[in-house]
Amino acid sequence: MSRVINDDYPGQPPMSDADLKQMVLNNHVNTGTPDEFTKGESLNVPTETIPLPSKGRFYPEGHPLKSGTIEMKYMTAKEEDILASQNLIKQGVVIDKLLQSLIVTRINYNDLLTIDKNAIFIAARILAYGPEYTVEITCPSCGEKSKHTIDLQQFAEKAVDWSNFTEGEIYHKFALPVAKNELTLKMLTHGDEKKIEEASKAYKKAAKTIGVDRELTTRLKHVIVAVDGNEDKMHISKFVDNMFSRDSLALRTHLKHVTPDIETTFNYECPACGYEMANMQLPIDVGFFWPGV
Repeated sequence: MSRVINDDYPGQPPMSDADLKQMVLNNHVNTGTPDEFTKGESLNVPTETIPLPSKGRFYPEGHPLKSGTIEMKYMTAKEEDILASQNLIKQGVVIDKLLQSLIVTRINYNDLLTIDKNAIFIAARILAYGPEYTVEITCPSCGEKSKHTIDLQQFAEKAVDWSNFTEGEIYHKFALPVAKNELTLKMLTHGDEKKIEEASKAYKKAAKTIGVDRELTTRLKHVIVAVDGNEDKMHISKFVDNMFSRDSLALRTHLKHVTPDIETTFNYECPACGYEMANMQLPIDVGFFWPGV
């Protein structure tokens, strides 16, 4: 991140397994409508201004995130109640409820771009327990397990060619190298990710019968909003299902290259065999937000 987050603020002590039980959340968790807003309330808790990978460029004029930053508060025992909620964990919404509680800037959470949500996720962990994250990693070479402490503040924003995008718009164009079709692509929001998750769940049930997981095509059908100007969803769905594999690979490579994000890779060295990996992806385990559990 371009801004160093204060790590002197005292974190909460690790919870015991006995503490991980259902707690009353009615005072601070809105269980939700699709258009739920973050509270944006005035707080006595210290806050930090977090830079966003999008730089605010994809939000329209007047949007609270147009400045390219978001204000977040430090985690308190109130947020640890959220993390301890077995009900929210089972629903798979515990992290989103946590982030909604930590975000001070008043926004529609469904409109938050996924690329910015990733940065907020890392920032939330730093504000909660500091930048040092200890995780157990299995060596890809020898299979030996060892603990490594990773500095979460080392991660920087990815270099992006902003000429690919138009200020204030979440859409951009891409021409397929083989079929030559012009695609209109969009930056996904949290709301889009929820739709993808719901569709993926339905397909996974069908996958038990047909043996095919459609997660890849499901995501592409949400990223692509038009094919040669045709915005019909059925047309896009059929087009994705029949896309040449070379075009699919080119599209995914393009999205990875142009999409703003936080580079969450680090240099790994196995203490047992000396194996090195220059760009290992940050592993996320239960200790990320539940240290000591």
